[in-house]
Amino acid sequence: MIEGAKDNIASLAYFGPELAIIAAILLVIAWDLLVKPQRPKVLGAIAICVAALAYSAFSSASFLMRDMQPENLFFGLLAFDDFAHTFRILFAFVSAAIIVFAGPPMLSGSSPETGERRNPAEMLTLLMVLTLGMNMMASSRHLLMIFLSIEMVSVLSFVLAGFKIGDRKSSEGALKYVIFGGVSSGVMLYGMSWIYGLTASLNLGEIYTAISALTAKTGKVPEAAFVGVVCMLAGFGYKISAAPFHMWTPDVYEGAPTPVTAFLSVGPKAAGMAVLIRFFSDALGTMVVGASAAPWPIIAGCLAMATMTVGNLSALNQDNVKRMLAYSSIAHAGYMLLGFSVFSHAGITAIVFYVVAYCFMNLGAFLVVQAIAEVNGGDESVNAFKGLGRRAPVLATVMTMFLISLAGIPPMAGFVGKFYLFAALIGGGGAWNWTLAVVGVLNSLVSLYYYARVVRAMYLEAADAPGQLGVRRIFGATTFALAIPTLLLGIYWGPVYDFVSNSLDMVR
Repeated sequence: MIEGAKDNIASLAYFGPELAIIAAILLVIAWDLLVKPQRPKVLGAIAICVAALAYSAFSSASFLMRDMQPENLFFGLLAFDDFAHTFRILFAFVSAAIIVFAGPPMLSGSSPETGERRNPAEMLTLLMVLTLGMNMMASSRHLLMIFLSIEMVSVLSFVLAGFKIGDRKSSEGALKYVIFGGVSSGVMLYGMSWIYGLTASLNLGEIYTAISALTAKTGKVPEAAFVGVVCMLAGFGYKISAAPFHMWTPDVYEGAPTPVTAFLSVGPKAAGMAVLIRFFSDALGTMVVGASAAPWPIIAGCLAMATMTVGNLSALNQDNVKRMLAYSSIAHAGYMLLGFSVFSHAGITAIVFYVVAYCFMNLGAFLVVQAIAEVNGGDESVNAFKGLGRRAPVLATVMTMFLISLAGIPPMAGFVGKFYLFAALIGGGGAWNWTLAVVGVLNSLVSLYYYARVVRAMYLEAADAPGQLGVRRIFGATTFALAIPTLLLGIYWGPVYDFVSNSLDMVR
């Protein structure tokens, strides 16, 4: 037991956000069993989920505003600190946005992409359990909890990826997801066994103490620790779609329902970055003693360069916009890893700020794709966007904003996020960090090509069918709401950046 850690009963007082989500899961299941008419069933279930997510976000924000003392919960299994609170707020927002956007198709009891009748409570329950798992990932301080929370998110993601029953692409993507998930989990467990064998502990703080003592004694990181960390990166890399653990991503994103794809591209990726940061900071002490004597910056930098390059080059020839955005999400994981390779407070702040900006712009882009696909018989190709600037000017405008932001062009949030990532690299000094920054800039230039293809189709190519597009109002309203912070964070980002910078304290 960790000294000063709260026991199970005392920890419940700090576990309000997760308890609210658990209560919502049970209430949605009960509501689905008791209520028969479709419309009140769906609206009631959505209201329950959104209310629980709102409570989770506001209670976490309250913890941040009150500057509560960090605590170890449940005998040291979970952390109660500003870092976890920040990600709880982010996860609640992402899940609520997906639930609201997926609401209209649920009211009809069918999928706009396949026409299959599905029980809305299934998707809502899975999304809420996934949100619970992501919260646990961000707050885990124990290798067992890290593994269980990652598996909790992964297994339910498998189900959501194959949610379009009868669709071959959906089933194929889900199967690949399961296979790669099983392999990465096995490799990660193998790495954990090396670390446990070396340190005789599963607690991140105790692991740090043991590895620090061995490093000080021998003057280098123990070989067993190196092997264990590299193997664990397989599990973390799988969750954030980092190369070479990215191969499931395009098929899963293309085959899954678009709201699910939007969720998977943001939520689990952010949770993977959170657990990756906490593991390296807590178990390896990179934020405490630095990483100059360890190989971690080299490993992280190589991973970042490979991920960016594979993602951007693979996206160049994609005709399906959803698949193109899948490869784009791989590239953005590489950009995030650039900040991680610095192992400094500035680098971690840049990562979290970029994750926040990425949530708005990437969610918005995927949701525009769903809006277009719904009125074009499920067509997600670049051709479906032809003439959109005249047929649906508002939708074309917000899509342009999202793509400009993803490309990192001012005055959008993506530019500011990339600026801080590159600034953290250059501020770290050294030829290696400069090399990473140059590779990052070159990859950003490559990405301009495939984003520009969509913009060109919207404004410079004639539509195959004339007339206005009858897009649902909720689609236009939701994407417009996401476009506002995408623009504002590119013009006036200081308060958000300062908030993120001051909200990264972790319990020790």
